[in-house]
Amino acid sequence: MFIVVPDPAVARDLRIVVGSLARRLRQLHVASAEDEALSFIELGVLARLARDGASTTTRLAAGERVTSQAVTAALRELVPRGLVRSAPDPDDGRRKVLTLTDAGRAVLAGREERLSSRLREVVDGLDPAERECLAAAIPLLERVADDL
Repeated sequence: MFIVVPDPAVARDLRIVVGSLARRLRQLHVASAEDEALSFIELGVLARLARDGASTTTRLAAGERVTSQAVTAALRELVPRGLVRSAPDPDDGRRKVLTLTDAGRAVLAGREERLSSRLREVVDGLDPAERECLAAAIPLLERVADDL
């Protein structure tokens, strides 16, 4: 019988490589003038609204694991720019229902295309076995991210 002992280096190495990947994605000079001005939290709010649909400040904050105040500050930028629409909640007039506008979708789509295009170039440069290994790791990385 084999006993598997957790290797602390795996956790450390994963943190380092994921951090490096995230930094490189943020640093890519492929941003348009429209999304260069968006902060990380603003992009997160747009992406979450695109993924989850209409939401409230509280749900957005919980989903992004930030404070409601951080989301409120982001919305002060996004709503006037026409990227997010804010309307009274029909069930509770004290709350606002937030939705992504067509302009917000367009900003996300353009950014996604530019980032995905660059990532495709890099992944296409891998050999088939490396691409297969990378594809197999994605669900596991998602699970690690969800469990953090």
